[in-house]
Amino acid sequence: MADALTSAFLTAVFFVTTAFQHSYGLPGRRPDLAGVVLACVIVMSLTLRRRAPVAVLGFVLAGGVTLAVLGYTPLAGPVLACLVAVYSVASHRGLGVSLPFGAIGLVVYLGLMSAQGYRFWQALSNAVVFVGVWWVGRSLRLRRAYLDELEARARRLERAREADSRAARAEERSRIARELHDVVAHHVSVMTVQAGAARRILHRDPEAVQDALSTIEQMGRTALGEMRRLVGVLRTEAEPARSELSPQPGVHDVSGLVDQLRETGLQVQLWIEGESRSLSPGVDLAAFRLVQEALTNTLKHAGPQARAWVRIQYADRQLEIEVEDDGRGLVAGLSRPGGNGNGNGHGLMGMRERVALYGGDLRIGPRSGGGFEVRARFPLEVQ
Repeated sequence: MADALTSAFLTAVFFVTTAFQHSYGLPGRRPDLAGVVLACVIVMSLTLRRRAPVAVLGFVLAGGVTLAVLGYTPLAGPVLACLVAVYSVASHRGLGVSLPFGAIGLVVYLGLMSAQGYRFWQALSNAVVFVGVWWVGRSLRLRRAYLDELEARARRLERAREADSRAARAEERSRIARELHDVVAHHVSVMTVQAGAARRILHRDPEAVQDALSTIEQMGRTALGEMRRLVGVLRTEAEPARSELSPQPGVHDVSGLVDQLRETGLQVQLWIEGESRSLSPGVDLAAFRLVQEALTNTLKHAGPQARAWVRIQYADRQLEIEVEDDGRGLVAGLSRPGGNGNGNGHGLMGMRERVALYGGDLRIGPRSGGGFEVRARFPLEVQ
């Protein structure tokens, strides 16, 4: 449709210029009905210039030669059609096709002008225009090919990024599932032992049975809470051959973690504010892992002279954790060769997964005044 409209426009231009062309004193035969019809057919052939550019160029050149042989004065319509046809060949065909056919078109073009009495400088200027039109078409083809390659590369990178993101989420969910499985299994085991003990002493010591039932109730509530949070976490990896027997770390182990990092040379200060309270095992573990990952990123990316600050605050309804440093920041570290420049490493994704699992919110980004900061809030159940 666009090419048909272009052909119609050029045909209209041809009719307008033909009405005044004879007054310019150009040599040759004044166009009659046959000449006008032939010129219109030549111009309208541009409708197929994208589908068959080489054939259209050949038809336009043959039509121009026919008009010249019949002695018609040079008509604006066929001349414009020749330039558009040359542009189409250069724009829609490779160099192996557009170069030879462009050269043939140039030779025919110059031959027609020479046969019609054009001077040398006129032929030269028209040849420059002809070559310039071919070059514009060739440049646009190269630009389209370049943009197509960029789009294809962007699509490949997007697919690779999505695949990496899915793999990272699956890996982190599997790790979280194993950790929560251990917590839930511990509580269920305690409940089983307490229930067995209560059954054996049911008639001998009713008060001890009451204590055991209270413990079972408390453990059951905690286990149910962990299992509710576990829903939706997909296990993608098989269970390891040997389970970890050491207890999972929690907020109370953050001071030991800070001491370990101080031994590496990182200057870390720790503040624990508010009244310490018992946390659910999942939140306790997630809080510890978040501080651990944030300080590990500081150690890796902030630089040798960086300082870090860790603040853990027990509020009325939430646990707030802030980890800041004054180093180069995680973005600077990831921008180095071999870094993950998108800022979506597995550790950061693991932070988001852990905080979202317990209904909290997380902010990760540059710190005001330089450096990097991690801020998280975990909602706590009101006792």
